[in-house]
Amino acid sequence: MSHPVLLVIAHGSRDPRHAATVHALTQRVRAERPGLRVETAFLEFNAPSVPRVLERLAAEGADEVIALPLLLTRAFHAKTDIPSVLREARARLPRLHIRQADVLGPSPLLNATLGRRLREAGVRPGDIPRTGLVLASAGSSDPEAIAVIAEIARELRHTGWCAVRPAFASASLPRTEDAVRALRAEGVDRVAVAPYVIAPGRLPDRIAAGAEAAGADVLADVLGPAPELARLLLERYDEARVLVGASSLSA
Repeated sequence: MSHPVLLVIAHGSRDPRHAATVHALTQRVRAERPGLRVETAFLEFNAPSVPRVLERLAAEGADEVIALPLLLTRAFHAKTDIPSVLREARARLPRLHIRQADVLGPSPLLNATLGRRLREAGVRPGDIPRTGLVLASAGSSDPEAIAVIAEIARELRHTGWCAVRPAFASASLPRTEDAVRALRAEGVDRVAVAPYVIAPGRLPDRIAAGAEAAGADVLADVLGPAPELARLLLERYDEARVLVGASSLSA
């Protein structure tokens, strides 16, 4: 094959909206770059699994695969789960060259996707200076991942919002509802919640429930199959492909 296969690896969920959103995103990636083979696999809950897809690709004669974690931060799944699955696959499929691409965030394209979802939810440019923003992520016990979310919140504060607070649906604090109430206590009259998650599921539902419980004025949708996110997947693919080429030249 002239180009490595792009294998998008999502976590998976019992919620059918999750897989549907992932497939919609990968379909948009295919539309952005016709001719590139794009496959989808899941770590758990959904099929096909990562090992099954890699076995099929090897049987079909693929030479190279770039495995792209559909993850926003470098936490447990990016550092442990996915490398372990890929390591086992390399041992079983020695003729298939498999490289793991970097996670998606942080990226200006993710911030652009957040902006898109907030505009779709009704936030107008003139609203931003008087609106507090809650950046609500899934949460992690990994300090690196938490630090990344906090840094993104600080960066967003410089784009015109009167205040920005990070929040987490699990593993870390504060929760979405606590962040909304904290902004209210600071005197912020209008509060928007932006889920920093890719697809619907249990944790995004928890974010939405917290926003509603605390009386947030605006709740944006998940990032989903936005064009900016599709372009980001291709950006990470291209970065990994350049590394593949550089490694070949130095070998």
